[in-house]
Amino acid sequence: QVQLVESGGGLVQPGGSLRLSCVASRSIFSFSTMAWYRQAPGSQRELVASLTSGDSTNYADSVKGRFTISRDNAKNTVYLRMSSLKPEDTGVYYCNALGKTGSLYWGQGTQVTVSS
Repeated sequence: QVQLVESGGGLVQPGGSLRLSCVASRSIFSFSTMAWYRQAPGSQRELVASLTSGDSTNYADSVKGRFTISRDNAKNTVYLRMSSLKPEDTGVYYCNALGKTGSLYWGQGTQVTVSS
């Protein structure tokens, strides 16, 4: 069973930055896509950013130019660098991995709160 462990969330003021990390229990080469989702209170979970094994990236329109997804293969880790944070970025951020056979894995989530 694959485990994804997120960290790096917290309370930050508007305009601030955070870097989220997602450590996988096996090589991230085994996944076709890794992604970050978020869920705000009372809202559905939404895709924030994704990164394919071929290094293609995709971002939600609301975070383009402010968030960057990247990975460190040696550390089996995917990152989400978030800058110019806004109150509407508040939510629980989840790491997601899609296996090459179609299996889908989720982390437990990390809370991000943007507030003054």
